Amino acid sequence: MATGQLFSRTTQALFYNYKQLPIQRMLDFDFLCGRETPSVAGIINPGAEGFQKLFFGQEEIAIPVHSTVEAACAAHPTADVFINFASYRSAAASSNIALKQPTIRVVAIIAEGVPESDTKELIAYARSNNKVVIGPATVGGIQAGAFKIGDTAGTIDNIIQSKLYRPGSVGFVSKSGGMSNELYNTIARIAIGGDVFPGSTLSDHVLRFNNIPQVKMIVVLGELGGRDEYSLVEALKAGKISKPVCAWVSGTCARLFKSEVQFGHAGAKSGGEMESAQAKNQALQDAGAIVPTSYEAFEVSIKETFENPIKEISPPQIPEDLNTAIKSGKVRAPTHIISTISDDRGEEPCYAGVPMSSIVEKGMGIGDVISLLWFKRSLPRYCTQFIEICVMLCADHGPCVSGAHNTIVTARAGKDLVSSLVSGLLTIGPRFGGAVDDAARYFKDAYDRKLSPYEFVESMKKKGIRVPGIGHRIKRGDNRDKRVELLQLFARTNFPSTKYMEYAVEVETYTLSKANNLVMNVDGAIGTLFLDLLAGSGMFTKQEIDEIVGIGYLNGLFVLARSIGLIGHTFDQKRLKQPLYRHPWEDVLYTK
Repeated sequence: MATGQLFSRTTQALFYNYKQLPIQRMLDFDFLCGRETPSVAGIINPGAEGFQKLFFGQEEIAIPVHSTVEAACAAHPTADVFINFASYRSAAASSNIALKQPTIRVVAIIAEGVPESDTKELIAYARSNNKVVIGPATVGGIQAGAFKIGDTAGTIDNIIQSKLYRPGSVGFVSKSGGMSNELYNTIARIAIGGDVFPGSTLSDHVLRFNNIPQVKMIVVLGELGGRDEYSLVEALKAGKISKPVCAWVSGTCARLFKSEVQFGHAGAKSGGEMESAQAKNQALQDAGAIVPTSYEAFEVSIKETFENPIKEISPPQIPEDLNTAIKSGKVRAPTHIISTISDDRGEEPCYAGVPMSSIVEKGMGIGDVISLLWFKRSLPRYCTQFIEICVMLCADHGPCVSGAHNTIVTARAGKDLVSSLVSGLLTIGPRFGGAVDDAARYFKDAYDRKLSPYEFVESMKKKGIRVPGIGHRIKRGDNRDKRVELLQLFARTNFPSTKYMEYAVEVETYTLSKANNLVMNVDGAIGTLFLDLLAGSGMFTKQEIDEIVGIGYLNGLFVLARSIGLIGHTFDQKRLKQPLYRHPWEDVLYTK
């Protein structure tokens, strides 16, 4: 067992099993104490590496994260304290690894319920190698004005009230972290742990305090159960302790109960008269310790024994976390992102205010989800059904169109799904799939301005612009696109009005008189019919319709639909194990 001071203002620790709050409390305590460097040198989070952002005062710092104890110790050789927040199932194994690292001097085990056999092995190894184990089942320890372990001493408000940010001259050792709350206002303390076999005993720490010059007196808080306090009695009788010891063993009320009582910790259970609180208090008093008549008189005894008042200092102000300050109404913080279509903060995600469970229970489909996320409202069934038909009809157009071709080439190059999909999507533009929006814009403008088909087509010709939605490489006037016919049939059957589509049909009649391939294509059909959907549903204002067309909503349908086909082509090539694609020489015209 170490015989001197365990911690100082330069002590640094490695924190095992990342827990944001106790680490931040350690860093806040460092700032209160005026430390120049954070007490947490590194974090060990099995399976993870990188950095974790936390605050040191007002400064945001990045603390390294390591995946193993060995890697952390190698990276931070000056960190000699290991704070173990592992569960009781793995605490012993990780603590054993830490104790065997040459750089680690103190191991604090927070978990309660660590198997006693494992704890005994840890204690034996620590004692034979002059190392210290605090715990198991400990809240940690604190060196006033210098260093603290995890959640020791509670919140920052408690620490400030207890004046633990300043150096002190009282050494305090306790078997219970929770029972120490009443003593925070006068002393700094270390809770050794409440299991039956703690890694370090009351007498271990009292003897250590006795060797620290700045410690003027020692306060001990024990509890019924076990015989740990008797080791302190023997040390007092042997004259090994020269400083005043003010002690109290809690649990005197146990005699009021007819049956055996256990007070929280595994070790806080009386196993006979010698393990009772009364017997141990009497033994301590007989050995020379200052023992009050009750716990209520404990503070008075401490104050009467203490002779050297500490000079008051004012601690710095700990910056309040933004979330806490916002909740308390102390600050107003601007947001950085606005979302009006979805919210996942409640018990389940909501699309435009509609809970996910409601979407499923009502049997809504993809068209309904699109209407909620794109248009922020539930559209009539015929509208959502039309959206789904558009998605189905545009999902794929064979392997030879540019988007599918690029996806196939990328997939055959060994790229992943997302890369292959994006390669095809990047091809979408005015010449491939991007004409839906343009068709809607131009046909809407012409219809709204009451241009005749002749005036519309000829004005576009004068501008050197092809009419979007008109023309096909394969289809002709006598061989129409089946997809266009299906969309027109659905609209004429279900839509309240098809004025934009009928206008497009009139334009098609005129363009076919010029050339047999100037037939309406699927872009033109979707573009004009979507105008009819928006205008005929009665759920959109003229301004909203103009905004929807201007932003590019309609092309979103093509992007969404074609993604289905592009993903299919990617899987197809992967499944067929196709090799790297190389374009054949004979398909290239080499010229000067």
